[in-house]
Amino acid sequence: MNTRLPFNIDDLLRQRTVEGDRIEYKAGWNPDPIIRTLCAFANDFENLSGGYVVIGQDCDDDGRAIFPPIGLKENQLDRIQRELLQHCKLIQPNYFPVLSMQQVDGRNLIVLWAPGGLNRPYKAPRAVTAKVKEYHYYIRRYSSTVEVKPNSEDEQELLRLTATVPFDDRQCQKADLDALRLSMIRSYLKEVGSELYEDSAQMPLLDLCRQMNIVDGADEFVKPRNVGLLFFSEDPTRFIPGAHIDVVIFPNGPGGDVLIEKTFRGPIQEQIRDALRYIENRVVREKVIKHPGKAEATRFFSYPMTSIEEALVNAMYHRGYDQREPVEVRINPEGIEIISYPGPDPSIRLESLSGGKIIARRYRNRRIGEFFKELELTEGRSTGIPKMRASMARNGSPEPSFSTDELRTHFLVELPVHPELAGLMVQDEAHDKAHDEAHDALTEVEVRVVRFLVQQPRSRPDIARHLNITSRSGHLYKTIDNLRTLGFAELTIPEKPQSKNQKMRITSKGLAWLAENEAKDV
Repeated sequence: MNTRLPFNIDDLLRQRTVEGDRIEYKAGWNPDPIIRTLCAFANDFENLSGGYVVIGQDCDDDGRAIFPPIGLKENQLDRIQRELLQHCKLIQPNYFPVLSMQQVDGRNLIVLWAPGGLNRPYKAPRAVTAKVKEYHYYIRRYSSTVEVKPNSEDEQELLRLTATVPFDDRQCQKADLDALRLSMIRSYLKEVGSELYEDSAQMPLLDLCRQMNIVDGADEFVKPRNVGLLFFSEDPTRFIPGAHIDVVIFPNGPGGDVLIEKTFRGPIQEQIRDALRYIENRVVREKVIKHPGKAEATRFFSYPMTSIEEALVNAMYHRGYDQREPVEVRINPEGIEIISYPGPDPSIRLESLSGGKIIARRYRNRRIGEFFKELELTEGRSTGIPKMRASMARNGSPEPSFSTDELRTHFLVELPVHPELAGLMVQDEAHDKAHDEAHDALTEVEVRVVRFLVQQPRSRPDIARHLNITSRSGHLYKTIDNLRTLGFAELTIPEKPQSKNQKMRITSKGLAWLAENEAKDV
């Protein structure tokens, strides 16, 4: 049976949301290396949530897909599926990937989605067609499938993973299927551009959840996986205590007698977006310095939003959801602290935290990262800390710092405030409420979009490039929707919202707001 995939196939083939070393392109049907690779993805040695094999897709020397693909002949498709089923039965214990028939540029492809298995370690024959079959363990090493040598360190480590499943991929015995909300699942599928979105309107909830691999168990006793509850239930904390974000603002510093607390609940992707918007509105401030004789002013922010976003997403990605402590964001006039529990993987040396890049040997949550990448909340492995450092440097801010303790009980990210805006939060809260509320109408990103629209109408891809984000970013959708709701921007073709020629233009209200607020900046 052909399965619709819960992600965008073009994004997969072009490695936009999945790293290249998790994709194996095969120009034709060659069962021996394909079964070995499926076995390696099932073992999921680094907890990266398995991978994908694309049959009928050729690639260049750099491992990038070539378009149009070479494709498979129509009369090959049934035979390949029959043989694949037969050969997958040879994997011990049994393991079957999700199979989807795809047409790309008029060519036939078979896409095998191979999530990390629940019963590792897995073995497979070196040659499935051999009369006498030699079984071995296989793992992924970067973009290659490698055989695990007997009695090697890799074999010992793989055996230690026996029957261990990352928390986000486990069944939740406390929840039932009805804890998952169809509307939330469909909203996700629409946002990521999945072909499954149209079909999902007519599908039973159980079938849809199985295709998305967010439930487990027989039909009569099906249970959601934790990752499904985290992304698609109204309040994950009902089943996973501590799965929320706490933001605490100390206007007068930690020793002051005033604090503002706010808790963000709901699906974790919405928690992140709502918390970021709250911080952007309440905390982030911009300063504009105009130079005599120069057309361009110098602009900087108390904190660059890119750094805050990366720090918060990383905390929600790498935290332990089997612990009851929430992610904490503490904000005072001197800086922002983001704390998650527990600390980094033991494979990360403490001294490496002061370097530019942290690479974990094995990821704590293998499924959360998969969803975050589809939602474009994160880009890929080991990119968060370099992006934080780079955005702080571009803004002229002090370096961020990263720390934990010897027992790895927590991970702390500290983002110092820009020196020119230190303590400004106290002044804004206590002495200039009117000015604060005027700026609260728009976030930093929304202000940038309004300024960008002044000269001429802009398309969504134009705006995305200007902001250095992708055009499918959920943050971009919310930004544009809010500007339209406020009446600061409008569609150029309102009668055809989905037109390929659609653009956004600034309204008279937007121009008036910009003129008033630009005049206030000094």
